Amino acid sequence: MNKSELIDQVAKSADISKAAAGRAIDAAISAIRGTLKKGGMVTLVGFGTFYVGKRAARSGRNPRTGAAIKIKAARVPKFRAGKELKDTVN
Repeated sequence: MNKSELIDQVAKSADISKAAAGRAIDAAISAIRGTLKKGGMVTLVGFGTFYVGKRAARSGRNPRTGAAIKIKAARVPKFRAGKELKDTVN
């Protein structure tokens, strides 16, 4: 499912226009991004938790040349599925 299909599904389920559904989804994504950018967590009970993880600096290899390279430490977005979502899938 892509974003436009999600907008169609939300519009149909909530009985609202596609434009309103699109704005709602964009607002939700923007709120999640903003919270993660500040280092916070977003918990949707029954669905899961979005949070920021840390990846340590490490060394790697350039696959083309085989030369050693340094990979910088980074903050990465992560998602942990909630129990209800896991139960739905299984």
